[in-house]
Amino acid sequence: MIDPLAEMVTLLQPSTPHSKIVEGAGQWRVRRSDLGQPFYCAMLDGACRLLVDGQAPVTLAAGDFVLVPAARDFATTSLEPPAPDDSDVPPFATAPGAFRLGDREAAPDVRFVVGHCEFGSPDAALLVSLLPQLLHVRGEPRLATLVQLVRDESRAQRPARDVVLARLLEVLFIEALRAGAATGAGKDAEDAPGLLRGLADARLAAALRRMHEAPARNWTVADLAREAALSRSSFFERFSRAMGTAPMEYLLAWRMALAKDLLRRGAGGIAEVAARVGYSSASTFSVAFARHVGVPPARYARAGDAVAA
Repeated sequence: MIDPLAEMVTLLQPSTPHSKIVEGAGQWRVRRSDLGQPFYCAMLDGACRLLVDGQAPVTLAAGDFVLVPAARDFATTSLEPPAPDDSDVPPFATAPGAFRLGDREAAPDVRFVVGHCEFGSPDAALLVSLLPQLLHVRGEPRLATLVQLVRDESRAQRPARDVVLARLLEVLFIEALRAGAATGAGKDAEDAPGLLRGLADARLAAALRRMHEAPARNWTVADLAREAALSRSSFFERFSRAMGTAPMEYLLAWRMALAKDLLRRGAGGIAEVAARVGYSSASTFSVAFARHVGVPPARYARAGDAVAA
């Protein structure tokens, strides 16, 4: 059985090369303005607050993991933040990859790993649009175990420490998405549309799995509604509300993401790729691809070859 979440993660190609360990004491605040980079935070000890533009404030506690797939303006603060008109004191570097916030003399009362992910896929924007704007996971034993491993590894000075931390954070990222798919979207994003919310709905998940198992099939809304054991109108409304896009729009976007991946990897000629993503002819596929992507598939494939070379 095809796993839509696994397919999405595979296409995203996530990595966590940028991370730092942060300790804080007393009152502190750090504000950042990033151009849509994926931001994550794994809480090791204590608690703090996260304020993401357009989202309700989130209190983070030890064992929590939060992912913002496309962070822009956001801030992290102590539980009792400084006054709004107080100037922010920048983090103080205590060692390579380690920083201190707030009172430098007091014993730290909060400790976390924070950083930015990288998505290797050129389709990252499309795939990120299928994720909730903020994913906050709490109370998941497997996730808490991974955070504990990150905590232990960050405190030790073992050989290859940074490599192990990077791999643990990548697994944390995937485990957070898995937990979000099981609960809808995470603790603080129950109403966020996207793939995780769709997979949390057993009826919609059945249709999504079938779409991913057979993207080349000539699907109709009626076909997918039968897979979900819903009426056509109920399925269309339920899918659109949960996923944030209509069924056929989602299928088209997924087919194009698969086609781009196949072309980029040189996994077949135009006609073969067309057939694998549901088009009866290379010409029909070429027209649809150019309309959706902006360039013909042959040119897209040549550009991929040039990058690989």
